[in-house]
Amino acid sequence: MRGRFITFEGGEGVGKSTQLARSSAWLREQGVEVVLTREPGGTPRAERLRQVLVERGDEPMPEACELLLMFAARATHLGNLVRPALARGAWVLCDRFTDATYAYQGGGRGMPESDIDALVNIVHPGFAPDLTVLLDAPVGTGLARARERNGSSGPDRFETEQHEFFERVREAYLARARREPRRMRVVDATVSVDAVERSIRVLLGSVLESP
Repeated sequence: MRGRFITFEGGEGVGKSTQLARSSAWLREQGVEVVLTREPGGTPRAERLRQVLVERGDEPMPEACELLLMFAARATHLGNLVRPALARGAWVLCDRFTDATYAYQGGGRGMPESDIDALVNIVHPGFAPDLTVLLDAPVGTGLARARERNGSSGPDRFETEQHEFFERVREAYLARARREPRRMRVVDATVSVDAVERSIRVLLGSVLESP
């Protein structure tokens, strides 16, 4: 069986971590080797870059710096974890990938899509997920869940953004799903956790059955 690259996308508090864990457990029951990872992050170097990206501090982070750090982390993640795993036939389930960059840095920050395209052409030209699960919920619902999840730890640098930022992120995600409906499948994240899992399992099953 050839390796598959499955990404889970969505705004804050939509339940990606829960569904990634459930999906990986189900796939392992089907006899699939699963590698569970995230972006930014996934390897020691990429995790250090993630820390720089999410930590709150006194020095502002210019938008170009944020974008370049995202792709620096992505380059090492792909080269040192994702591609080797796929090459040996494993399925890689990833919490966010380049769709998140188009949503957060493009939609949220307003960076030109052409700038993101240029970095895609450097870091992973012609490489895209076999399936992207977009968990979608109204921004207010997701942010309330995120606050409850964070508890005393408080928000990271991205979670401190204003409501309007996350509305732009959500719309950018949905616009991408409209442009690529076969790859990027929207799942309603406002229903029960079990109902979301069932919907995702159908999508994963279709990939399992494909040659």
